[in-house]
Amino acid sequence: QVQLHNSGGGSVQTGGSLRLSCAASGSAFDTYAVTWFREAPRREREFVATIDRKGGSVRYGASVSGRFTISRDNAKSTVDLHMTDLYPEDTAVYYCAATTASIGPSNSNYYPYWGQGTQVTVSS
Repeated sequence: QVQLHNSGGGSVQTGGSLRLSCAASGSAFDTYAVTWFREAPRREREFVATIDRKGGSVRYGASVSGRFTISRDNAKSTVDLHMTDLYPEDTAVYYCAATTASIGPSNSNYYPYWGQGTQVTVSS
């Protein structure tokens, strides 16, 4: 099993940047693909970005592609999400999640391990 802890959320204005971090503890971190999801009020949970076990393959949701970058450091057991050019529509609670799949699916039902979430608020 793996335990995940999210950090790095906060409040920024439109066009600003934030970096979120997902720190893992427990069993071998490099056996998990890690994905970021977000949840906003009155909206469905949304796939944001995923990175495979070794960090060699990434995939992004359409709404964040070109603005967000996911990366991982297996030596530190962390996955970061660097968010730039933020809009109010990016306001949400962001969660990292882990799966033993080689690369994370966009369906959140396939993730047994979740961080506690971190709030990102973007004001206009």
